[in-house]
Amino acid sequence: MMRVRFWGTRGSLPIALTAAGVRKKVAAALRGAAGRSFADDAELDAYLDSLDFTIVGTYGGHTSCVEIETGGPEYVLCDMGSGLRPFGQAAIARHGAGAPQTYHVFVSHVHWDHIMGLPFFTPAYIPGNRVVFYGGHAGLEAALRRQQEQPSFPVGFSTFGARIEFVQLTPGDTIEVAGLRVDTKLQRHSGDSYAYRFEREGRAVVYSTDSEHKLSDPAETQGFIDFFRDADVVIFDAMYSLAESISVKADWGHSSNIVGVELCQAAGVRHLCLFHHEPINGDETLARILTETRRYESISRSGPAMQVSTAYDGMEIDL
Repeated sequence: MMRVRFWGTRGSLPIALTAAGVRKKVAAALRGAAGRSFADDAELDAYLDSLDFTIVGTYGGHTSCVEIETGGPEYVLCDMGSGLRPFGQAAIARHGAGAPQTYHVFVSHVHWDHIMGLPFFTPAYIPGNRVVFYGGHAGLEAALRRQQEQPSFPVGFSTFGARIEFVQLTPGDTIEVAGLRVDTKLQRHSGDSYAYRFEREGRAVVYSTDSEHKLSDPAETQGFIDFFRDADVVIFDAMYSLAESISVKADWGHSSNIVGVELCQAAGVRHLCLFHHEPINGDETLARILTETRRYESISRSGPAMQVSTAYDGMEIDL
Protein backbone atom coordinates (compact mmCIF):
# COMPACT_ATOMS: atom_id res chain seq x y z
CA MET A 1 0.00 0.00 0.00
CA MET A 2 1.03 3.59 -0.62
CA ARG A 3 -0.24 6.43 1.54
CA VAL A 4 0.01 10.18 1.06
CA ARG A 5 0.15 12.15 4.30
CA PHE A 6 0.01 15.96 4.37
CA TRP A 7 2.05 17.84 6.98
CA GLY A 8 1.78 21.26 5.34
CA THR A 9 -0.50 22.51 2.56
CA ARG A 10 -0.19 26.33 2.43
CA GLY A 11 1.69 28.47 -0.05
CA SER A 12 3.91 31.53 0.44
CA LEU A 13 3.98 31.63 4.24
CA PRO A 14 2.57 29.80 7.26
CA ILE A 15 -0.61 31.10 8.88
CA ALA A 16 -2.35 30.40 12.17
CA LEU A 17 -6.02 30.12 13.13
CA THR A 18 -6.63 33.25 15.20
CA ALA A 19 -8.54 33.60 18.47
CA ALA A 20 -11.37 35.21 16.51
CA GLY A 21 -11.41 32.25 14.14
CA VAL A 22 -11.57 29.75 17.01
CA ARG A 23 -14.37 31.74 18.64
CA LYS A 24 -16.37 31.70 15.42
CA LYS A 25 -16.08 27.91 15.17
CA VAL A 26 -17.04 27.39 18.83
CA ALA A 27 -20.05 29.69 18.43
CA ALA A 28 -21.25 27.76 15.37
CA ALA A 29 -20.88 24.44 17.20
CA LEU A 30 -22.79 25.75 20.23
CA ARG A 31 -25.59 27.11 18.06
CA GLY A 32 -25.97 23.70 16.48
CA ALA A 33 -26.08 22.06 19.91
CA ALA A 34 -28.85 24.31 21.29
CA GLY A 35 -31.48 22.20 23.04
CA ARG A 36 -29.38 19.04 22.85
CA SER A 37 -27.98 16.96 25.67
CA PHE A 38 -25.21 14.40 25.46
CA ALA A 39 -25.37 11.32 27.65
CA ASP A 40 -21.72 10.47 27.12
CA ASP A 41 -18.64 11.24 25.05
CA ALA A 42 -19.82 8.90 22.31
CA GLU A 43 -22.91 11.05 21.71
CA LEU A 44 -20.80 14.18 21.79
CA ASP A 45 -18.39 12.69 19.25
CA ALA A 46 -21.32 11.72 17.01
CA TYR A 47 -22.58 15.30 17.10
CA LEU A 48 -19.13 16.69 16.27
CA ASP A 49 -18.84 14.21 13.39
CA SER A 50 -22.11 15.59 11.98
CA LEU A 51 -20.76 19.14 11.75
CA ASP A 52 -19.26 20.71 8.67
CA PHE A 53 -15.47 20.50 8.41
CA THR A 54 -15.24 24.30 8.47
CA ILE A 55 -16.71 24.24 11.99
CA VAL A 56 -15.11 21.20 13.56
CA GLY A 57 -11.80 21.30 11.67
CA THR A 58 -9.37 23.50 9.76
CA TYR A 59 -7.30 23.19 6.61
CA GLY A 60 -4.29 24.21 8.64
CA GLY A 61 -1.50 26.67 8.21
CA HIS A 62 1.84 24.92 7.65
CA THR A 63 3.64 25.38 4.33
CA SER A 64 4.35 22.56 1.91
CA CYS A 65 5.45 19.19 3.25
CA VAL A 66 4.03 15.88 1.98
CA GLU A 67 5.00 12.36 2.99
CA ILE A 68 4.79 9.39 0.61
CA GLU A 69 4.51 6.31 2.79
CA THR A 70 5.46 3.05 1.08
CA GLY A 71 5.34 0.62 3.98
CA GLY A 72 9.12 0.31 3.80
CA PRO A 73 11.63 1.38 6.46
CA GLU A 74 12.73 4.64 4.79
CA TYR A 75 10.88 7.94 4.70
CA VAL A 76 10.06 9.82 1.48
CA LEU A 77 9.07 13.48 1.63
CA CYS A 78 8.24 16.27 -0.81
CA ASP A 79 9.41 19.72 0.26
CA MET A 80 10.48 21.14 3.60
CA GLY A 81 8.00 23.86 4.47
CA SER A 82 7.08 24.53 8.08
CA GLY A 83 5.19 21.21 8.07
CA LEU A 84 8.57 19.46 8.23
CA ARG A 85 8.86 20.29 11.92
CA PRO A 86 5.77 18.31 13.09
CA PHE A 87 6.74 15.50 10.71
CA GLY A 88 10.15 15.27 12.40
CA GLN A 89 8.57 15.29 15.83
CA ALA A 90 6.22 12.47 14.82
CA ALA A 91 9.09 10.40 13.37
CA ILE A 92 11.10 10.70 16.59
CA ALA A 93 8.04 9.83 18.68
CA ARG A 94 7.56 6.74 16.54
CA HIS A 95 11.12 5.42 16.60
CA GLY A 96 12.85 7.23 19.43
CA ALA A 97 15.86 9.49 19.00
CA GLY A 98 18.31 6.59 19.25
CA ALA A 99 17.00 4.56 16.29
CA PRO A 100 18.75 5.69 13.03
CA GLN A 101 16.45 6.47 10.11
CA THR A 102 16.84 7.45 6.45
CA TYR A 103 14.91 10.43 5.06
CA HIS A 104 14.65 11.01 1.29
CA VAL A 105 13.56 14.60 0.60
CA PHE A 106 12.48 15.73 -2.88
CA VAL A 107 12.63 19.52 -3.19
CA SER A 108 10.41 21.23 -5.76
CA HIS A 109 12.40 24.48 -5.54
CA VAL A 110 14.24 26.62 -3.04
CA HIS A 111 11.83 29.48 -2.39
CA TRP A 112 11.71 30.04 1.33
CA ASP A 113 8.23 28.63 2.01
CA HIS A 114 9.46 25.26 0.70
CA ILE A 115 12.69 25.03 2.69
CA MET A 116 11.98 27.00 5.88
CA GLY A 117 11.27 23.87 7.95
CA LEU A 118 14.78 22.43 7.61
CA PRO A 119 16.40 24.39 10.49
CA PHE A 120 13.69 22.96 12.79
CA PHE A 121 13.93 19.35 11.53
CA THR A 122 15.20 17.57 14.65
CA PRO A 123 16.19 14.28 12.93
CA ALA A 124 18.83 16.20 10.92
CA TYR A 125 20.66 17.02 14.16
CA ILE A 126 20.84 13.41 15.38
CA PRO A 127 24.01 11.41 14.55
CA GLY A 128 23.25 8.12 12.84
CA ASN A 129 20.40 9.46 10.76
CA ARG A 130 20.76 9.92 7.01
CA VAL A 131 19.08 12.75 5.08
CA VAL A 132 19.25 12.74 1.27
CA PHE A 133 18.10 15.82 -0.64
CA TYR A 134 16.99 15.45 -4.27
CA GLY A 135 16.33 18.31 -6.66
CA GLY A 136 16.87 19.74 -10.09
CA HIS A 137 18.57 22.93 -8.92
CA ALA A 138 22.35 23.04 -9.05
CA GLY A 139 22.26 25.52 -6.17
CA LEU A 140 20.16 23.38 -3.81
CA GLU A 141 22.90 22.81 -1.25
CA ALA A 142 24.00 26.45 -1.34
CA ALA A 143 20.43 27.62 -0.73
CA LEU A 144 19.94 25.33 2.25
CA ARG A 145 23.23 26.42 3.76
CA ARG A 146 22.54 30.10 3.13
CA GLN A 147 19.29 30.21 5.10
CA GLN A 148 21.20 29.04 8.19
CA GLU A 149 24.00 31.57 7.90
CA GLN A 150 24.36 34.53 10.25
CA PRO A 151 22.52 36.79 10.77
CA SER A 152 19.49 34.92 9.43
CA PHE A 153 19.62 31.95 11.82
CA PRO A 154 21.69 31.18 14.92
CA VAL A 155 22.36 27.49 14.17
CA GLY A 156 24.60 26.79 11.18
CA PHE A 157 24.10 24.03 8.63
CA SER A 158 27.32 22.39 9.84
CA THR A 159 25.66 21.69 13.18
CA PHE A 160 23.62 18.88 11.66
CA GLY A 161 24.76 15.55 13.08
CA ALA A 162 23.03 13.37 10.50
CA ARG A 163 24.77 12.21 7.35
CA ILE A 164 23.73 14.74 4.69
CA GLU A 165 23.75 13.92 0.96
CA PHE A 166 22.67 15.75 -2.20
CA VAL A 167 21.50 14.22 -5.48
CA GLN A 168 20.93 16.46 -8.49
CA LEU A 169 18.15 15.24 -10.76
CA THR A 170 17.71 15.71 -14.50
CA PRO A 171 14.20 15.90 -16.02
CA GLY A 172 13.56 12.84 -18.17
CA ASP A 173 15.74 10.53 -16.08
CA THR A 174 14.25 7.89 -13.77
CA ILE A 175 15.70 6.88 -10.42
CA GLU A 176 14.81 4.24 -7.84
CA VAL A 177 14.42 5.44 -4.24
CA ALA A 178 13.02 3.48 -1.28
CA GLY A 179 11.23 1.03 -3.57
CA LEU A 180 9.73 3.83 -5.69
CA ARG A 181 10.34 4.71 -9.30
CA VAL A 182 10.71 8.50 -9.44
CA ASP A 183 10.47 10.74 -12.51
CA THR A 184 11.17 14.47 -12.57
CA LYS A 185 9.62 17.25 -14.69
CA LEU A 186 10.61 20.89 -15.09
CA GLN A 187 7.80 23.37 -14.37
CA ARG A 188 7.13 27.02 -15.20
CA HIS A 189 7.95 29.04 -12.08
CA SER A 190 10.29 31.87 -11.15
CA GLY A 191 13.71 30.25 -10.76
CA ASP A 192 12.22 26.94 -12.00
CA SER A 193 10.49 24.24 -10.01
CA TYR A 194 10.22 20.48 -10.45
CA ALA A 195 7.34 18.02 -10.27
CA TYR A 196 7.83 14.42 -9.16
CA ARG A 197 5.98 11.25 -10.11
CA PHE A 198 6.27 8.33 -7.69
CA GLU A 199 5.29 4.85 -8.86
CA ARG A 200 5.18 1.48 -7.14
CA GLU A 201 3.39 -1.74 -8.13
CA GLY A 202 1.00 -0.03 -10.52
CA ARG A 203 0.19 2.91 -8.24
CA ALA A 204 1.26 6.47 -9.01
CA VAL A 205 1.32 9.76 -7.06
CA VAL A 206 2.29 13.06 -8.71
CA TYR A 207 3.48 16.03 -6.65
CA SER A 208 3.16 19.16 -8.79
CA THR A 209 3.24 22.45 -6.95
CA ASP A 210 4.43 25.95 -7.86
CA SER A 211 3.72 25.49 -11.54
CA GLU A 212 2.00 27.93 -13.87
CA HIS A 213 0.26 26.36 -16.86
CA LYS A 214 -0.06 28.33 -20.07
CA LEU A 215 -2.75 26.27 -21.79
CA SER A 216 -2.08 28.32 -24.91
CA ASP A 217 1.10 26.24 -25.41
CA PRO A 218 -0.13 22.85 -26.72
CA ALA A 219 3.26 21.13 -26.44
CA GLU A 220 3.75 22.19 -22.83
CA THR A 221 0.19 21.21 -21.93
CA GLN A 222 0.57 17.79 -23.55
CA GLY A 223 3.79 17.27 -21.63
CA PHE A 224 1.96 17.66 -18.31
CA ILE A 225 -0.94 15.49 -19.46
CA ASP A 226 1.58 12.75 -20.23
CA PHE A 227 3.33 13.23 -16.88
CA PHE A 228 0.00 13.01 -15.01
CA ARG A 229 -1.26 10.13 -17.15
CA ASP A 230 -3.42 7.60 -15.21
CA ALA A 231 -2.07 8.74 -11.83
CA ASP A 232 -4.01 7.65 -8.77
CA VAL A 233 -3.45 11.04 -7.12
CA VAL A 234 -2.19 14.37 -8.44
CA ILE A 235 -1.29 16.93 -5.78
CA PHE A 236 -1.81 20.16 -7.70
CA ASP A 237 -1.00 23.83 -7.15
CA ALA A 238 -4.41 25.53 -7.07
CA MET A 239 -3.35 28.70 -5.30
CA TYR A 240 -5.32 31.14 -7.44
CA SER A 241 -8.71 31.38 -9.07
CA LEU A 242 -8.74 31.07 -12.85
CA ALA A 243 -9.44 34.80 -13.17
CA GLU A 244 -6.47 35.69 -10.96
CA SER A 245 -4.12 33.30 -12.73
CA ILE A 246 -4.78 34.81 -16.16
CA SER A 247 -5.01 38.48 -15.15
CA VAL A 248 -3.49 40.32 -12.20
CA LYS A 249 -1.43 37.30 -11.06
CA ALA A 250 -0.36 36.04 -14.47
CA ASP A 251 3.30 35.03 -14.52
CA TRP A 252 3.37 34.69 -10.72
CA GLY A 253 4.14 30.99 -11.12
CA HIS A 254 0.97 29.33 -9.82
CA SER A 255 -2.13 27.68 -11.21
CA SER A 256 -5.85 27.32 -10.49
CA ASN A 257 -8.42 24.70 -9.56
CA ILE A 258 -10.02 24.91 -13.01
CA VAL A 259 -6.78 24.22 -14.86
CA GLY A 260 -6.15 21.35 -12.47
CA VAL A 261 -9.47 19.77 -13.41
CA GLU A 262 -8.85 20.16 -17.14
CA LEU A 263 -5.33 18.73 -17.09
CA CYS A 264 -6.23 15.85 -14.80
CA GLN A 265 -9.37 14.93 -16.74
CA ALA A 266 -7.36 14.86 -19.96
CA ALA A 267 -4.80 12.62 -18.27
CA GLY A 268 -7.30 10.16 -16.81
CA VAL A 269 -6.31 10.96 -13.22
CA ARG A 270 -8.44 9.29 -10.54
CA HIS A 271 -8.03 11.82 -7.72
CA LEU A 272 -7.16 15.52 -7.94
CA CYS A 273 -6.02 17.04 -4.65
CA LEU A 274 -5.95 20.85 -4.48
CA PHE A 275 -2.82 22.14 -2.74
CA HIS A 276 -0.60 25.16 -1.94
CA HIS A 277 -3.48 27.23 -0.63
CA GLU A 278 -3.45 31.03 -0.79
CA PRO A 279 -2.73 32.23 2.79
CA ILE A 280 -5.57 34.78 2.77
CA ASN A 281 -8.14 32.03 2.07
CA GLY A 282 -9.77 30.83 5.29
CA ASP A 283 -11.54 27.54 5.86
CA GLU A 284 -14.89 28.71 4.51
CA THR A 285 -13.31 30.07 1.33
CA LEU A 286 -11.36 26.86 0.73
CA ALA A 287 -14.52 24.81 1.29
CA ARG A 288 -16.38 26.98 -1.25
CA ILE A 289 -13.57 26.54 -3.79
CA LEU A 290 -13.77 22.77 -3.28
CA THR A 291 -17.54 22.79 -3.91
CA GLU A 292 -17.07 24.87 -7.06
CA THR A 293 -14.27 22.62 -8.29
CA ARG A 294 -16.35 19.47 -7.80
CA ARG A 295 -19.20 21.13 -9.66
CA TYR A 296 -16.90 22.06 -12.55
CA GLU A 297 -15.53 18.52 -12.67
CA SER A 298 -19.08 17.20 -12.87
CA ILE A 299 -20.24 19.41 -15.74
CA SER A 300 -17.02 19.16 -17.74
CA ARG A 301 -16.33 15.44 -17.57
CA SER A 302 -16.61 13.24 -20.61
CA GLY A 303 -15.47 9.99 -18.98
CA PRO A 304 -15.37 8.42 -15.51
CA ALA A 305 -15.87 10.71 -12.54
CA MET A 306 -12.71 12.06 -10.93
CA GLN A 307 -12.50 12.50 -7.18
CA VAL A 308 -11.62 16.02 -6.06
CA SER A 309 -10.45 16.95 -2.58
CA THR A 310 -8.67 19.81 -0.84
CA ALA A 311 -5.54 18.96 1.13
CA TYR A 312 -5.38 19.87 4.81
CA ASP A 313 -2.71 19.41 7.45
CA GLY A 314 -3.07 15.84 8.75
CA MET A 315 -5.03 14.52 5.75
CA GLU A 316 -4.18 11.01 4.54
CA ILE A 317 -4.96 9.39 1.17
CA ASP A 318 -4.58 5.64 0.80
CA LEU A 319 -3.89 4.18 -2.63
